[in-house]
Amino acid sequence: MTTWVPSADEQAEEISFRRLYGDWDALDPAGVADFMAQYPGEWWIVGGWAIEAYTGIPRQHEDIDLVIWRRDLPLLRELVGDRHHIWSAGSGAIRPLNDDWPEPHDQAGQVWLRNHAAAPWFLDCILSEDVDGQWLSRRDPEHVAPLADVTWLADDGIRYMKPEVVLHHKARLLRPKDTADLVTTWPLLAREAQAWLRGAVHKERADHPWLTEAMGS
Repeated sequence: MTTWVPSADEQAEEISFRRLYGDWDALDPAGVADFMAQYPGEWWIVGGWAIEAYTGIPRQHEDIDLVIWRRDLPLLRELVGDRHHIWSAGSGAIRPLNDDWPEPHDQAGQVWLRNHAAAPWFLDCILSEDVDGQWLSRRDPEHVAPLADVTWLADDGIRYMKPEVVLHHKARLLRPKDTADLVTTWPLLAREAQAWLRGAVHKERADHPWLTEAMGS
């Protein structure tokens, strides 16, 4: 397992988050695959679980990030039915997603699922935008690509975001766990993936510390 351990500030932030929004007991990838088995649309996993799937090196996980197309949210609502509650989440606000509010609130970039108000959240589902059916990066509006070009199908039958794309997303956050993921993953990336990631990070922030630390100059 990687050696990243949450700092005191990160632990305090997590405690504060849970006090405000409630506890989490997230599924793992196998649990997500079971949950989504009858889902007719495309879905994939990003974040730390995608890094672990690529490296094969276990790491700590606070949650799991499933992604579907925003346009396919009605398919998820149909899958869930009345078995669970769905809430739209984003910018510090959450709101039920139901017949009274059938659309996510304006700042929502994801939806959270739980069984009822006293139960922990078990799934964070990010809503991905598309351009004419192609994936659109949240970090670079010029990065538009077929989903197959930015994801890969692992031996467990689950589609994950490619690690260089995950790390590009993490670069802006620059949390200790993100840097730990970079250090673990960087030596395993193909040269083409390293070059792409270095260029993508430089484009967003030319003085990013990753460029002169784990990535080299």
